[in-house]
Amino acid sequence: MHSHLDKPENLPCIDIIAALEDCHARGFLYKSAGMCNDAKRNVNACLWAQRQKRATQNREAARARRDKIKQMEQDLGL
Repeated sequence: MHSHLDKPENLPCIDIIAALEDCHARGFLYKSAGMCNDAKRNVNACLWAQRQKRATQNREAARARRDKIKQMEQDLGL
């Protein structure tokens, strides 16, 4: 589907993504009639949860870096 979906952090969503791809494979009319909407919502929810997890980890890492820099500045008397 999309290359960014193959990233390791999205592995928990792989089954849900496969279900959406299977739904889309049923054909244009099936998809355009809204039969895949639930699968799409599930994919979006799963990817959103993964994004939130990454954002939390990034925020914690940035906070740790800032604290380390702040400590180094204090040690140097800046």
